[in-house]
Amino acid sequence: MQNIEQYIEALIFASEQGIRTEEIIYCLQASFERDFTSEEIEGYITAITQKYQQDAFAIEVVKINNGYQFLTKKDYHAVVSLLQIQRSKKKLSQAALETLAIIAYKQPVTKTDVEQIRGVNCDYSIQKLLEKELIAITGKSEAIGKPILYGTSSMFMDYFGINDISELPQLKEISNEESTIGEQTE
Repeated sequence: MQNIEQYIEALIFASEQGIRTEEIIYCLQASFERDFTSEEIEGYITAITQKYQQDAFAIEVVKINNGYQFLTKKDYHAVVSLLQIQRSKKKLSQAALETLAIIAYKQPVTKTDVEQIRGVNCDYSIQKLLEKELIAITGKSEAIGKPILYGTSSMFMDYFGINDISELPQLKEISNEESTIGEQTE
């Protein structure tokens, strides 16, 4: 039998997004014509994860959005972020970031809901977020006209390194007293 661990390592490495255990099982079963269990695959992934925890490696296997992905270790984030800044020519505009935040916290949400919160038209921002695959169409509302509902995508989860939308910071965690206007009364 060939080294299954190396095949799993190759699948994780080749996957642009996190690869789920089920996807790994499917690929291996098709290649080796034998059954694999989730527990067996998880065991191999644990071994791979431990291998890359050694100081000799600048990358590690991380579980994100219920899938596995190779990422740079935190010690190297500063230098990698410099490269990303240099290479990123198409950053999100402030309007797109605001729109994304509203969708993330209020999902599922219609374009009209987003526009009411922002106070401006959001067609362009929503189109750009769809193109970048940070949001997705999640269905249609039961409201008059059945407007499209938007929510965050798995790419959003990967990009922000979270497994579930509940892992987003709570608004009270990110607000501070310096950002308030006027005097606070109780």
